[in-house]
Amino acid sequence: MELRLLVVRTGDPEKLAGFYTQLGLVFDYHKHGNSPYHYSTTIGSAVLEIYPLAKGQEKADNHLRLGLGIDDFDKKITLLKENQVVFSMEPAQTDFGYMAVIQDPDGRKIEIYK
Repeated sequence: MELRLLVVRTGDPEKLAGFYTQLGLVFDYHKHGNSPYHYSTTIGSAVLEIYPLAKGQEKADNHLRLGLGIDDFDKKITLLKENQVVFSMEPAQTDFGYMAVIQDPDGRKIEIYK
């Protein structure tokens, strides 16, 4: 089994895509079928899509937690700090590897690994 698709919903898709771009993701902005315009990127064989909030959804789910291995870890940490990204955990060696935990604009915790 493998993860093939993850959809994240937000009140501000452009802002959220911009945030994840800081981590090195490159998004396309498109729509297919009757879907709304949304941002899409591929991570390995998985697709991450950023959609606007669903009809009747008042706020983004900030309980989803993502973990991403990133290139140029130290440079990205510096960039994130310069852009005043919230760190829930500063970079440190853990049982799971060298990592930090940041928060995206909707408050989701994102584990980033060296």
